[in-house]
Amino acid sequence: MICHFTICILIFDMINTKAIKNRIKSVANTQKITKAMEMVSAAKMRKAVASALNTRTYAVLARALLEHLSELSGEAGYELLRARPVKNLLVVLISSNRGLCGAFNSNIFKKTALVLQNKNELSKQLDRDGKEIFPEEEVRVSIIGVGKKSADFAKKLKVELVAVFDTFGDGLNFEEILPVSKLIIEEYKKSIYDKVVVAFTDYKSSLNQIAKVRQLLPVSTYELEGMLAELGRDKTGLRQEAKEEIKDAANFSLGNYVFEPSEEDIVKDILPRLVEIQLYQSILESAASEHSARMLAMRNASDAAGEMIDELNLTFNKARQAAITQEIAEIAGGTAALE
Repeated sequence: MICHFTICILIFDMINTKAIKNRIKSVANTQKITKAMEMVSAAKMRKAVASALNTRTYAVLARALLEHLSELSGEAGYELLRARPVKNLLVVLISSNRGLCGAFNSNIFKKTALVLQNKNELSKQLDRDGKEIFPEEEVRVSIIGVGKKSADFAKKLKVELVAVFDTFGDGLNFEEILPVSKLIIEEYKKSIYDKVVVAFTDYKSSLNQIAKVRQLLPVSTYELEGMLAELGRDKTGLRQEAKEEIKDAANFSLGNYVFEPSEEDIVKDILPRLVEIQLYQSILESAASEHSARMLAMRNASDAAGEMIDELNLTFNKARQAAITQEIAEIAGGTAALE
């Protein structure tokens, strides 16, 4: 009877330790995957951050140029500058195509859902004189998604999904975003939408990314002033020459310049380019933020896997030691019984 009981305990301990060993092996394999994904994300993050920082100077100077041009020309003759009461609001929502990027998607979705809770406040506009233009009726919201996850958010929120652009790769070129900006500009000119905003994640550092919602259309001088002031404070990654250019742009005057072919033609050509560069910059900032968030998430997963392996090894050693102790006790008990 004692012998049979001892055999059962030994078999149970063997099964228990074998399960722990299999678990350790499984977690170790997962850790290898997360470490590999961390390294890939780190490489992609460096490229994405370089692209985002390299275009910041152009984006800032373009804003400054348009700000001065709009002061000279006014809004009357330019559709993309003219503010009107908002009936239909379009949100360009920039998310990722894949998961495993920590809180990247949830942060931008939370920010977008929060601002959409007060549609009337988001739909408020300012004319050239700074007078507020409020919606005259219930505002209808639509979403253009950049990234597959944005489509899931639109469906969850039960908001009209106009289109989804989910084919952008890691090495995004400026030409790739032109179909998106062309769609936005054409729809705005046709008065299908009265205001267009972009929801994106602004890259500050590998540990700090901020979800933001900014106005794209109509092009607002007040919005530009706010963006210029913000980028004036945050010149992360800009060369010293670029910082000086931004400073000069704020004090730049066009009053003594002659426009060729004409001021009107220049402004009409620059306005769409400005919308395009703002959208491109937003996508680059989001891409840098996504890879940073994924790198950090995979690093945390690798660290958690390492801690789990340590705990499992400790449990395995305890179980093996308990089995050895039990076996010694049974042998000693059997010997004593024979005597």
